[in-house]
Amino acid sequence: MNGDSLSMKLAEKFSDNICSYTRANSNEHYMEVDPKNILEICTHINRELGCQLVSMFAADERALSGLFVIYYTFADRQNGQLLILETKHNPGNPAFISICSSVHAAALYEREIQDLFGLVPLEHPDPRRLVFHSNWPEGQFPLRKDFDGRFRPARAKVEAPFMKVTGEGVFEIPVGPVHAGIIEPGHFRFSVAGDPIINLEARLYYVHKGIEKMCEGESLEKCLYISERISGDETFTNSLAYCQAVEKLAGMEVPARARYTRVVFAELERLTSHLGDLAGICLDVAYGFAAFQFRMMRGWSYGIADELCGMRFLRSVNRLGGVRKDFVAGSESRVAELLQKIRAELTDTVSIIKANTLFIDRVENTGVLQLETANDLNAVGPGGRASGVRYDVRRTFPYAAYSELKFHVPEHNNGDVNCRMNMKMEECFESIDLILGAIQAMPSGKIYEPLPDIKPYSFAFGMTEAPRGENIHWIMAGENNTVYRYKVRTPSFCNWPAVCHAVKGNIVPDFPVINKSFNLSYAGNDL
Repeated sequence: MNGDSLSMKLAEKFSDNICSYTRANSNEHYMEVDPKNILEICTHINRELGCQLVSMFAADERALSGLFVIYYTFADRQNGQLLILETKHNPGNPAFISICSSVHAAALYEREIQDLFGLVPLEHPDPRRLVFHSNWPEGQFPLRKDFDGRFRPARAKVEAPFMKVTGEGVFEIPVGPVHAGIIEPGHFRFSVAGDPIINLEARLYYVHKGIEKMCEGESLEKCLYISERISGDETFTNSLAYCQAVEKLAGMEVPARARYTRVVFAELERLTSHLGDLAGICLDVAYGFAAFQFRMMRGWSYGIADELCGMRFLRSVNRLGGVRKDFVAGSESRVAELLQKIRAELTDTVSIIKANTLFIDRVENTGVLQLETANDLNAVGPGGRASGVRYDVRRTFPYAAYSELKFHVPEHNNGDVNCRMNMKMEECFESIDLILGAIQAMPSGKIYEPLPDIKPYSFAFGMTEAPRGENIHWIMAGENNTVYRYKVRTPSFCNWPAVCHAVKGNIVPDFPVINKSFNLSYAGNDL
């Protein structure tokens, strides 16, 4: 079923509730619908048409239409189409109907909209603050256009209670928000009966950076630099999603050599990330040999980054319309040599750890995320695929040169730490093959095209398969090639709730290894 078919099916069933329809950027289908029927329509799309809610956000369009607009983004993952519902809301009545009672993935999006725009989700089961949970004054909504991003309101102490689990022998273990080491803050409140975990509530957003507000009114070029700094270990994938959205707005074709170069760097970032995750899993179960093997290989992958661009975080590689220079030229043989070295060491290390029954016993059936829960929460990336979710952005919404290269997406079903670990090990081998294949098939030619003027108030999505999963950036252009609204949804936003479900029924000492098997980003979540 293509996007037009989806739209026709909706038009047939909800003809009285659809105000307009627009197709944009080949696979984005925008439908303005009556907000009174949004719950019924979204439930039908999710349950009957099988489309997943992948993003939900608001925009202050009062200067354009006098209204706030909420965008509900559903993905048809069988056919690579996006269906976006728009509902318009009068500022005099800042309320909207919650859909999370039937579309569970909407719960956090609705709380985010409430905190940042002051639009209230009616009958939301958990309307507590999400972003500014204990230190932000009432009545200040930073993503409204009339909020001055330079203004720093006085902090106001607000009660932010945790969920209480009661019963005989039940007690709480608070962990964080300050942790050992240099990681960012996050509070984990465990409700336990002895060692088994009954419930885990993760509270994040202690260092909200205001990135989306920071980009308003800035040039498209400047915001590219900001996108690279959302999360340090997802630099390239975020800048690539941003570039894709802008390039769609411009209706431009990126040169083939730049598209292949982007695959090289995207897979290098994935390889580096996964090797670090594998090292962390092994370290958390005191398997020192394997941990240091993976760390050693990660160091070698940083050596490839240094060979290509001199920057292990891969900043300033992308540019709007392509890449900044021909990074691969002249380094082909050296990169291939280092990749083959990593592949040989990885093969031996995987064989050794899989033969270690004590290690396998520690990670097998630990931290199981059931498929139904993964689907309800839209768990993405290795965390979702390990539970049986058959979805990879590179396949369904191909970008860069992925449609021209052969690769395999590993499949697992048990949803435990072992499966997530196996997913990442197998994806490491695939990344090595993809980098070698992209270098071998890379055509000659230009590496970028200049960016033309973009039509004001047009909008587009950019999507990538980050190391952690589906990564979505949406841009509405402003006047003179500026940003009017920039919405970022990294994979960590979807997967943090999945961690809280995966730990239930496990014992407290299992939490570090379960958490590390997802290895989510605080910075990528708290924008």
